[in-house]
Amino acid sequence: MKKTIIATALLVACFFFASARIEDLNGKWTGLLKTDQGDEFTLLYNFKIDGDALSGTAKTPKGYMPINDGKITGDSFTFNVIVNHMEIDHTGKFYGDSVGVDLSLGDARSHATLKRAAQ
Repeated sequence: MKKTIIATALLVACFFFASARIEDLNGKWTGLLKTDQGDEFTLLYNFKIDGDALSGTAKTPKGYMPINDGKITGDSFTFNVIVNHMEIDHTGKFYGDSVGVDLSLGDARSHATLKRAAQ
């Protein structure tokens, strides 16, 4: 019985630690996206965390667009951004001082590393 209580307490503590850590994702993050064609695009995201939901905005050539369908699982997250009627899927992982993000539009896939933007 004691082992079960201790194991449960440890699992709960791990959950709270992971949740507190992902909260640090809040705020502005920037990076550079390089395509296979050699084009480069500056990325700028403003993430907002609310429980296991991710929202905010992404800067696009068309201006700031909302982050849609944002979900957080542990230190990973998914969302999409719609630009010119095209849905760009994002899958990311939060590392504390950086964020790795994979973007996909149809069969095209790209990876970028984001750093916290100066406030």
